Amino acid sequence: MKVILFGATGMVGQGVLRECLLDAGVESVLAVGRSPTGQRNAKLREIVHDNFLDFSAIESELAGFDACFFCLGVSSVGLNEERYRLLTHDITLAAATALSKLNPAMVFVYVTGRGTDSTEQGSLMWARVKGKTENDLLKLPFKAAYMFRPAGIQPLHGIKSKTGWYQAAYVAAAPLLTLLHRVAPKYVTTTEQVGRAMIKVARDGYPKPVLESEDIDRV
Repeated sequence: MKVILFGATGMVGQGVLRECLLDAGVESVLAVGRSPTGQRNAKLREIVHDNFLDFSAIESELAGFDACFFCLGVSSVGLNEERYRLLTHDITLAAATALSKLNPAMVFVYVTGRGTDSTEQGSLMWARVKGKTENDLLKLPFKAAYMFRPAGIQPLHGIKSKTGWYQAAYVAAAPLLTLLHRVAPKYVTTTEQVGRAMIKVARDGYPKPVLESEDIDRV
């Protein structure tokens, strides 16, 4: 399986990249991002790209892939709806639309979040925007598309968030996250399990397009 990964330097993306590089069934990984990952691996190739609303300049590099793992995301804190929609919906759909034209047999896996509003009508701005993003992705002509909605995510294997206060919170909450993952997996999963589940779903499929935390752990 040949994989394109967006967001490989973020916390979730780091975990997904780790699992892809460890998985014998993943032949190669193309990481597309605004900055390099800093990793060296025979299976990894990287493209540094600045304009995530226009992929025409690198289009020739984006064909011939079996799966895309889209792990880019921003917090809605401090953003108005227009800006959050640009950074969440518009960027994701620009990449997905380009990939669907180049790779009609591709499986697209998108990391969204627990509480996403599929009706697009709720009171929470971020949930509406995420819901529209999911709905629009599911309309594209991929072989299949899956929406991953983890709740809390525990970083493992030295993986860190690039956001300072997020990382401090993860460090402080590590014992609680470990306990919750054991006793209440619907509320907490891990970067390792998200990565493993993405690979499994891309390879073997899943009965429904939206996976909550408990589905991710089950996979």
